[in-house]
Amino acid sequence: MLPNNKLFSKKRLNDYQQKGYLLTLLVRRNIKNQYYRSFLGVFWTVLNPLLNMFVTALIFSILLRETPEKMPYPVYILSGTIIFNLMRSATASSTSILVDYSSMLQKTKVSLGLFPTANTFSALATFVFSFIALILVSIYYAIIPDKAFFLNWQTIFVLLELPALVLFSLGISYFLTTLFVFFRDIKHLYESFILTLWGYVTPVFFTTKKFLEEGGPIRHFVIYGNPMYYFVNYFRNLIVGEGLSSSNWMQLLICYGWGIASFIIGYSVLHFSKNKIIAHL
Repeated sequence: MLPNNKLFSKKRLNDYQQKGYLLTLLVRRNIKNQYYRSFLGVFWTVLNPLLNMFVTALIFSILLRETPEKMPYPVYILSGTIIFNLMRSATASSTSILVDYSSMLQKTKVSLGLFPTANTFSALATFVFSFIALILVSIYYAIIPDKAFFLNWQTIFVLLELPALVLFSLGISYFLTTLFVFFRDIKHLYESFILTLWGYVTPVFFTTKKFLEEGGPIRHFVIYGNPMYYFVNYFRNLIVGEGLSSSNWMQLLICYGWGIASFIIGYSVLHFSKNKIIAHL
């Protein structure tokens, strides 16, 4: 028998059930609309990262001559890209979401956080398909005798990282979607400048060893002060079989630190601004 309190009351449980059902519908809608009328449909979620990896690896391997020590360069790029793109997709798509659904929010009593949450889970679904692309690339290198590389079994521990990355992305999404209601220019500033800069200072395409060796304390701050560095580096350490080291467990804790802090800040901003948001829509 459920405890007789507000948290487990029948009305509250029905409310949770309705929110869960609406969240599921929104996630399905987002995934379907992403490739609406596309011939390949959802297969683009696998093909897209492969095409981007091919172009990026071709250009950067020639211009920067990057040679990661523990994995082929295309795997290095793809592993960093799919982690960073989960955050990028979740946050960028959530910026204007409350304004986009303003008519619904004005007519019905729906939780404001439900819409950016749906976008974040949609990005998580896309990550799953992108992970398939990573497996396909790894299979390619596994069958090449002189390469002999495949994902280590520890890669499964990415399941421990994803909740932290989801919390981190949710926090940013809540914060951005609140700001956008009052400052519409935030979408262009975030997508055109902040995300672009963030992507370049995150070691998705370059190796941190070479980057840090050629610079001073500013470069160390750029790397170690960047939360996405820890998410990307933790995942790569899993791929090469270094996921159980004490340093990698510490990186996972740092990921959760960033994730929880981001979520608390973002949720607080959204929660305490909800009345002003409804009035401003």
